[in-house]
Amino acid sequence: MITEIAFTGTPVTDIKRARAFYEDVLGLKPTMESAGGMWVEYDIGPATFGIGCYGEVWQPSPQGTCVAFEVDDPDAEIARLKSLGVPVHMDLMDSPICRFGIVSDPDGNKILIHKRKAS
Repeated sequence: MITEIAFTGTPVTDIKRARAFYEDVLGLKPTMESAGGMWVEYDIGPATFGIGCYGEVWQPSPQGTCVAFEVDDPDAEIARLKSLGVPVHMDLMDSPICRFGIVSDPDGNKILIHKRKAS
């Protein structure tokens, strides 16, 4: 029986380029590195997000799994990312429970910039 999500991981093709995006552009702070620097983890609240560069074994896909990063102000964050040239694949929209837009990392992996609405 599944009891929790242990971590979420995203494949990348160039670990240095990916780290520059996730750390310098998105502002994530690395908390663990392994596999000779080819796997990097970032603790975000109670969750862990990782990026890994494992060649043909695990390839990025713009149609694959997506991670949603919770932000305080999705409008400001999407505007900031646009100003830095980050590709925006879906402008901000509202659902009954959240506001979100979709951007991508340098490998085309989709990332939701997300804000839950007050219940």
